Amino acid sequence: MNITVDDHPLLDPVLLQVRWPRPLGDLETLPNLATWFSEDAEPPLSRPDAVKPAVRDLLRHGGFKPSGRAKPASEYLVKAVERGVMGSINPAVDCCNVASLWSGLPFSVVDVHKSTGPWRIGLAKPDTVYVFNPSGQEINISGLVSLFDAEGPCGGPVKDSQRTKTHDGTVLTLSIVWGTKALSGRSEATAEWYTQLMTSQGAQVERIKPAMP
Repeated sequence: MNITVDDHPLLDPVLLQVRWPRPLGDLETLPNLATWFSEDAEPPLSRPDAVKPAVRDLLRHGGFKPSGRAKPASEYLVKAVERGVMGSINPAVDCCNVASLWSGLPFSVVDVHKSTGPWRIGLAKPDTVYVFNPSGQEINISGLVSLFDAEGPCGGPVKDSQRTKTHDGTVLTLSIVWGTKALSGRSEATAEWYTQLMTSQGAQVERIKPAMP
């Protein structure tokens, strides 16, 4: 799988192709998921105060405003856990949510078979929008660093596109850890733990080396 990554002064992404042992709808999720979404969790990563502003600076670089409903996905997870509304979606998304919650880094997870190469990571052009949920709501991602396939934007550090989201039949996923160079080593540490979570569920994880344009 080839993914071109445009030059960016802050972006430090980790790209992972993940093959699940069976369709996601046939798999059990993390057995201790409820604990990961509670105060009893003991994650291998802490989430220092410096993470939140560093991630927001990453998203601001192209002119995007990461606030309100457009805040990084990782911030949404923190609030959802505080409200006690986090639950299981499927093993791919659950592993992503756990690692994103405790690392403070936003993630994307897309179904490879619902997208079409070539793939590219870069800044979204002005007035770029896509639907992000089943009810048809749209998000404007102008200036946001995002994942694109042959049909257009399909994922990003705020919300992934509904067009390429995982489902019960998903067997092959692409994950992106949207890390920043301002947090040295955090992308790698997060990806290592995230990989452990997925392999514990029988997934085969392959690191993708970004290609330069």
